[in-house]
Amino acid sequence: MSPSVCGMFNQLLTALLISSCCVQALRVEVFPRRAMFRLGERQQLVCLVHDCPVMPSVSWTLLGDRPLTGTVNSNSTHSLLTFDPVIMQHEGTLLCKVSCGEETRQSRRSIQVYSFPSAPVITGQEHLRLGVESTLSCQVSDLYPAEMLTFDWLRGDTVLQSIMGESGPDWVQSMYRFKPMKADSGANITCRASLQLDLPAEDQTRETSVPLNLLYAPVVTAISDSVVVMAGSTLTLTCSAEGNPEPLITWNFRMADGRSLPQGQGSQLVIAAVSLSQTGWYECEARNTEGNQTAAVEVTVHAPPINTSISVSPGEEVVEGQQVTVTCRSDGAPPTTLVLKREGAEIQRTDPASSSVLSFSLTSALLEDSAHYQCEASNQYGFQQVTKSITVTAHPLQVQVSPVSAEERGSALVLMCQASGCVHPATLTWRRTDRNQTVLQRTQQHDGLSRLQLQDLDVQDHGGYSCEAECDSILRTRTTEVHIYSLPSDPVLQNPGPVLLGQEMVLHCDVSNVFPANQLKIWWLSGNTTLMSESFPFSGSLQNISSVLRYRVERDQDLTCRAELLTEDGDVWRSRMTSVPLQVHSPPTNTSISVSPGEEVVEGQQVTVTCQSDGAPPTTLVLRRNGAELQRSDASSSSLSFNLSSALLEDSAHYQCEASNQYGAQQVTKSITVRAPPRNTTVLVLPSMVVQEGQNVTVCCRAISFPPSAVVLKKLSNGTELYSLNGTFLLINVTARDSGLYQVNVTNDLGYQVKVFSISVRERSIHLPQSLSNIVIPAVCVAAGLAAAALLLDYLRRSRKKGFYQLAQSAPVSA
Repeated sequence: MSPSVCGMFNQLLTALLISSCCVQALRVEVFPRRAMFRLGERQQLVCLVHDCPVMPSVSWTLLGDRPLTGTVNSNSTHSLLTFDPVIMQHEGTLLCKVSCGEETRQSRRSIQVYSFPSAPVITGQEHLRLGVESTLSCQVSDLYPAEMLTFDWLRGDTVLQSIMGESGPDWVQSMYRFKPMKADSGANITCRASLQLDLPAEDQTRETSVPLNLLYAPVVTAISDSVVVMAGSTLTLTCSAEGNPEPLITWNFRMADGRSLPQGQGSQLVIAAVSLSQTGWYECEARNTEGNQTAAVEVTVHAPPINTSISVSPGEEVVEGQQVTVTCRSDGAPPTTLVLKREGAEIQRTDPASSSVLSFSLTSALLEDSAHYQCEASNQYGFQQVTKSITVTAHPLQVQVSPVSAEERGSALVLMCQASGCVHPATLTWRRTDRNQTVLQRTQQHDGLSRLQLQDLDVQDHGGYSCEAECDSILRTRTTEVHIYSLPSDPVLQNPGPVLLGQEMVLHCDVSNVFPANQLKIWWLSGNTTLMSESFPFSGSLQNISSVLRYRVERDQDLTCRAELLTEDGDVWRSRMTSVPLQVHSPPTNTSISVSPGEEVVEGQQVTVTCQSDGAPPTTLVLRRNGAELQRSDASSSSLSFNLSSALLEDSAHYQCEASNQYGAQQVTKSITVRAPPRNTTVLVLPSMVVQEGQNVTVCCRAISFPPSAVVLKKLSNGTELYSLNGTFLLINVTARDSGLYQVNVTNDLGYQVKVFSISVRERSIHLPQSLSNIVIPAVCVAAGLAAAALLLDYLRRSRKKGFYQLAQSAPVSA
């Protein structure tokens, strides 16, 4: 029997006991009081009849004229209604009506049914994509009532979303939309469904958790560094990538024409014996259903020279005057250095960084060009050499032309061409080699000599000239070069005037009518020090050149702009220069103040204070003492001297040296302390040096000194000593034994001063009235106090100047 049925019968038993104890009117009760039934289960309702002495008539009715689909069992005390199983039509208000004789009673009970048979089902977590908005679905089937269901989406204990469900034909679902991040991969997400009814916790809430499967395109996380290997060795490359689904890694070799040659699959590529042809870029491609990513690593294969060859065009046997080209080739890595030698003597060398082919031309082969030619290829791993022989057959025709000449613009030039070895006059033709072989002159002289006259040379005459000799259909050509130069005047360099120290100035150096501009070099010089040099691009016409120097000035100096026009060989054809002096101005610097013989002096010494400073224009120097001007220099001097012929205590002070010009000011300070031994010591005895027994005697001592002095009062007859902090001594109730000579000793580390005086104590003969002594003694004390206060104020005033008058200070009182 279910717990709800047991409870119902317990209530029924209680009701019967109560009814047996007392007689009441007819009563009807329906149990359980809260009817919450799960669909598909077996449930019962009990209608109790109280206080009916006869057999009651009991009927059950569902309101709304709905049929009652349950079984009823009744007796004299109760009626039992059984739903087996509970269906949705049982929900509503149920009426139990009891008739007992003439009396009728009824009781209503509301029945609520529910269904929550299974946990939620989450879908959509298997195909999430990184950064792409995704939707997860959480669905509960066969739920009733659907409108009472709420959904909570959680990650861990964090609630992501709370929402009422959306109802379908036989399900309720919730959608959660979000953009997955990489950190979400593998994390669990929970859908919690709660039926908002008064149910036990285990029946009210169900939840499901699933891991998130985040799909994302591959990312190459590591690839081998660029590697250099020797030909024939094993090459191993590694590549790793991550992605979901697990990416497939493939290797491709990127060929020179851009095509890719497959090399294999997997995170590791191994080539057993690598060759020179396998130098290049290897691509690691990681691919899955979400995309792909490629990374590349460069492989450099090194090898000693191989396939070295030498070729001769048009052949190894040529006629004198023919053009011969010798070509040398070789493979190797790093690229080989090619050296072409003739009978062992080097005639040409290549730069390995620029070419793997060397070409050497004999524009007109000579007899002496017949030789063994060696092509030697080498790199750091080895070398290889091949040889060919060239044989030149003699021809009688010979041509000579004027050598390469360098001429100034505006001058005149005659080029000579001489043909020999021809039995009849040869035809000589002059051409411009750089202007479509334009014919300039053609002659046929018996002496085989041709003169080409060039007047008033200009930039258009700059270039190559050839003289071609024709004899018996044999052509011989010689070329020469005419280099035109123009640098007619010195550079123009403007004087910038005064320049502030440390300031950047801009200087322009202008050179007019320069040709060729690419062979002009401008040098900026400070003395023999090169500050900057500048070259310029080629131009086929006269150029006005300007060079700019940005220069931070540090000192007076001469700046020079030198223009050099260089020949084709790099020699200086002509040099011109212009110089200007720089006047450097600056604010005051290196300002200093010095004190001789030192900052601590003894009173009476001679003291010299010297103030110095650098600056341009020269600085004005002002010497001050505690801010008050003492002396000023004019701008013609860089130093100022001030003398204290005999230093005084009041000369102790702060001395400032201030230097200034129109660019700024600078100030330095030193302190002078004047020291002095005790002097001008005075002793005042109050009320007088002759006193009566029983009187008090005050001895006041003051002196001028620095540092402060120690004061000792000594009675000469017995050696008794007293010390005072302020130079005042009080002798109380003197007697005749106190008569005698006294000595005051005032001392500091520079010296001392002694004063001797006497005190005479007489026996008391006349007594002053008490009222008079009460006036005199305080008056004396007040006078002594005022004197001490005056001395203290004077000390404070003078202490500000580091030299002052002071009451002598004593050592602590000694017993």
